[in-house]
Amino acid sequence: MTGNMYNEEDLILLSTLQHFAFCPRQCALIHVEQVWSENLLTAEGRIMHEHVHEEGDESRVDVHIERGVSLRSLQLGLIGKADVIEYYRQADSTWQAFPVEYKRGKPKPDDSDKVQLCAQAMCLEEMLNVHIPAGAIFYGKTRRRLDVNFDEALRQETQDAAQKAHALIESGQTPKPVYSKRCESCSLVAECMPRTIQKKRSVESYLKRMLDET
Repeated sequence: MTGNMYNEEDLILLSTLQHFAFCPRQCALIHVEQVWSENLLTAEGRIMHEHVHEEGDESRVDVHIERGVSLRSLQLGLIGKADVIEYYRQADSTWQAFPVEYKRGKPKPDDSDKVQLCAQAMCLEEMLNVHIPAGAIFYGKTRRRLDVNFDEALRQETQDAAQKAHALIESGQTPKPVYSKRCESCSLVAECMPRTIQKKRSVESYLKRMLDET
């Protein structure tokens, strides 16, 4: 990293932010330990992305749609692709970019998907020197779009996630597991073993306390 800008060799994938915002341990398992497990859910998600990218670009009078758009930000240290960028012609004949991310499931209770989408917008803003106020996430399970406003709070959360994800990967350390309800929807739950490892840690802590007291 040079000053406030990252070097090309230090860029991490845009999807890393979604992994980090969902669970730092999952992020480290994938991007530090190179652990990945394909299941029905991840396969459906991968196939959805492939279909979206293969559909090709579209142009109409007031709308232009690009798919599989390459993105990069040296400020955030990110590289990757946007599923879809829609451009809408404005009254002054300029074009307003509107990123759309495709997800196979349904809206999450956390901001992990929104952070990933906001990061795409911030990459595009840096590349095109424009302002992008909003985008959307299409969820395959509900077959609906969720509109996302890129307000200052979400932008700050995205910037923080990018910095922390970089620091996590550079550290080479995988955080210990903390079991929660979201673990059951994680494709790496078998590799992570949050219940087993957390229980083992609890037993070890208990035995250590007993030994210390005696």
